[in-house]
Amino acid sequence: MLRDDVDRYITLRRNLGYKLVRTEHHLHRFAHYIEEQGHTHIRSATALEWVATTGPTSKARSARLRVLVHFARFIHAEDSRHELLPAGVFPASATRPTPYIYTPGEIASILDAAGKLRLQRSNPLRREIYITMFGLIAAAGLRISEAIALRLDDILPNGILHIRKTKFGKSRFVPLHPSVTAALEQYLDKRRCLAGTCEYLFPSVQLRKLCPSTVNHTFRCLLRHADIASGHSRQPRIHDLRHTFATRALEQCGASDREVGRHFVALSTYLGHTDIQCTYWYLQATPEMMVDIASASEILFGSESA
Repeated sequence: MLRDDVDRYITLRRNLGYKLVRTEHHLHRFAHYIEEQGHTHIRSATALEWVATTGPTSKARSARLRVLVHFARFIHAEDSRHELLPAGVFPASATRPTPYIYTPGEIASILDAAGKLRLQRSNPLRREIYITMFGLIAAAGLRISEAIALRLDDILPNGILHIRKTKFGKSRFVPLHPSVTAALEQYLDKRRCLAGTCEYLFPSVQLRKLCPSTVNHTFRCLLRHADIASGHSRQPRIHDLRHTFATRALEQCGASDREVGRHFVALSTYLGHTDIQCTYWYLQATPEMMVDIASASEILFGSESA
């Protein structure tokens, strides 16, 4: 049955580090649809019909077709009676939002606003949690999911964070600046007295892992209190602190080909990117920087082809 093939495919790819929660959901729905149609093998017309009728937006249809294309390739290699699917039938333009790059003064204002959060009897660490969390994200370029998931034993000696299996199942070690390490130690001193035996670095009121929606709501409140980007049509996000870190790091990149290469590889590794192209994307945030690095890259690639 096609459902069994879906399970094998999902298991194989999860062993490679992919989470595939939505992919599994879509493939099982598709397998059920195929069986309802009385088919035992994938047919292009049936697959495209399913995508067209279940995808509510062009972006959703494009994503679902991409899932089916990869699955069809996998199963076609074992049984050629399954048809390969045409890619690009449901195109969707890339809509990755332009990041908001915070100034040093804006980051300081966010942390200052966090220090003025209303005190809560149920959460005596509230101010310290958000000062330290947002400061850590800004200073180390962490994803918000990584910061929320940090446990006490992820703080290693000599100012090293152990970021455990996050996006794409990758783990990495993140060295911290001495000033960040000192701030983290000050937070830990207060936390030991107030957070009990909770294993998470930033505990919730229930002494469990913080809820992302709670963290995002608090951040929006801080932006409002700090009067940051109040006239913008799109409100800055926590994730833009990570973009800001990457952009500032690239701004320190020199213009020589060796410096460009070293900075990109080091930053890509530090941020936990699976593909260096993800790191190149940050260039668009600072056009002036992009011109300098593009010129250096042109010299590099020109010398290689000569």
